[in-house]
Parts: sequence; structure tokens; C-alpha cells
Amino acid sequence: MDTATHVVMGIALGGAATLDPLIGSDPAASHAVMAAAIIGSQAPDLDTILKLRNNAVYIRNHRGITHSMPAVLIWSVLITALIYLLYPGIDLLHLALWTFIAVALHVFVDIFNAYGTQALRPFSHKWIALGLINTFDPIIFSIHGIAITAWILGAPQGYTFAVMFAVLAGYYVLRYVMKKKIVHEIRERFNEITDITISPTLRFRDWHLAITTRTHFYVARHAKGKLTVLDEFDRVPVPQTDMIRAAEEDQNISAFLSFSPVYRWEVEEYSDHYEVRFIDLRYRSKGYYPFVAIVQLDSSLEIVSSYTGWIFSEEKLRKKLHIVPD
Repeated sequence: MDTATHVVMGIALGGAATLDPLIGSDPAASHAVMAAAIIGSQAPDLDTILKLRNNAVYIRNHRGITHSMPAVLIWSVLITALIYLLYPGIDLLHLALWTFIAVALHVFVDIFNAYGTQALRPFSHKWIALGLINTFDPIIFSIHGIAITAWILGAPQGYTFAVMFAVLAGYYVLRYVMKKKIVHEIRERFNEITDITISPTLRFRDWHLAITTRTHFYVARHAKGKLTVLDEFDRVPVPQTDMIRAAEEDQNISAFLSFSPVYRWEVEEYSDHYEVRFIDLRYRSKGYYPFVAIVQLDSSLEIVSSYTGWIFSEEKLRKKLHIVPD
């Protein structure tokens, strides 16, 4: 989820924690748990600072080790220790419990969008992405906003947020049912399907689809109950030529390939260089595929320039690469 949603979710969890008798009966403990819940709901996303290095490092690591099982425990211990220093004498066990719930909840809700997490590390490095919820879901944020407003206006804190979480659970079940129906429709329409990637959008009934069959990639949209194919590509395996192998050694290309589950590739040969491009098919926007990885190699197959990330025009991509169009 996005930062704003994690913040309001932390506030809501801190409010719900007052139903715990040892927290609700002690104002200091209540303040401490609220602080721990807000911090805990943000901590796993500390890896966002990796953007300061480069996109390749960020793509390869974001929602990786910081969202893993050991990390959930480490974040919980560190945050509990910090809050306990500020609020000595409160019940340490209950503080640790609610801090752990806050961190674990962050990781848990992140698996429901299309980006996903590596929550099963170190047992598995597989990305878990259920594709039920957009990174920012207006309905989820609004439900939190209503509950927080009700609390500010005098509604009982614990019960208000407990009801809110129950409503959210129902919403997640509804999204699961919606996705299941879409998957069934896709399987009825296409043959020899090997993979389906579903990406929810900001709109409640609008979903982006990347469908892989034995022979083709289909980029589609499911909006207002209707399935529409937008693009179709032949599924051509990436050839393991010297050029491709050289390109895959580049950190931007390797980061892209470690993250993207469905993509197509292109190779262009110019008078003095080659260009290899990988295009993620999950994120079609206005006829353009903005999430790419590209590398230029000279005639000796030495890497000249490369880039991976979100680019919404060819001109901007060339500027990122510092390339003058051929």
C-alpha cells in the first residue's frame, strides 16, 4: 500500500489496541502503542531510500528483505525498545505484541496488490502478489478516514476501529470474489493459459490484465464487467545469443528480469551499436508500456548505457540514457 494508507492504518490499529484492557486502562500505554503502531506501519518501507542509489537496486530490493519474516521480528524488537525508552514502566509484553501486529499488518496488506512482497524470505524468494487491491485504494483510504473522523467527533475509540477492520475484511473478501470471477471469464475465453497477472486500478471495476498462453501474450482490460483485449503479441522465448547474454549482465536488465513476471523483448541493430529492450506488459497506460529495461551495447558487445524504470515517452527514455536517437 502507499504511505498515506499505511499511516491511517497505523492510527486505526493504535485505536483498536485500546480494547486491550492493559492498554485502554493506562493513558501512557495507550499513547505508547499508538506511536508504536504508526511507526511499525511505516518501518518496512524504509527500503525506499534505495531510490537514492539507483532504480536497479531499488527494484531488486524494495519489499524484499525488509518485508521478510526475520525483518518483521527485527522491526518489532527495535521499535518496541525505542518506545519503551520513551515510556518506561508500561506493560512491555503488550507493547511488543501490538508493535508486532503493526509491522506484520503492513507486510500482510502489501501482498494484496500487484507489486507484492517477498514475505516468505528466507524460505522462498518468490514474489507474493495477489492482485486484489491497487497500491492506493480510494475506498480503503476513505473507510479509514470515516473511522478516524468518527473517533475525533467522540465515537468510542476501540469499538470504532474494530468495526472498521471488520468492514475492511468484508471489502477484501468482495475483491477476492471479483477477481475470481474475472479469472474464470479469462479461462473460458482463452486456451492453453500458462499465467494470468491481474493489476487492479484506482477504479473499483477496472482491472489491467496480462495473460500468457503457450503461444501468445494478451494485454487486456476488464472494466464494468466487460473483458477487452488491447494488445496481442507472439510469445517468443528470449534467445540466448552472445548479445542477450551480455545485456543480461547489466544490473538494470538483471534487476528488471528478477522482478517482472511477464514481459516481451526487442533487439535493434544500428550502424555502430545494438539495443536490447525488455518491456513489462502489466502496466499499459494510454497505449504505452512505461516500465522498461534497456541497454545499449557497442559492436564489441560492451555496455555503453542502460536504464530501468518508469518512462512515459521515448524522448524521456533517451534523455535518461543520454542517447541521441539514431
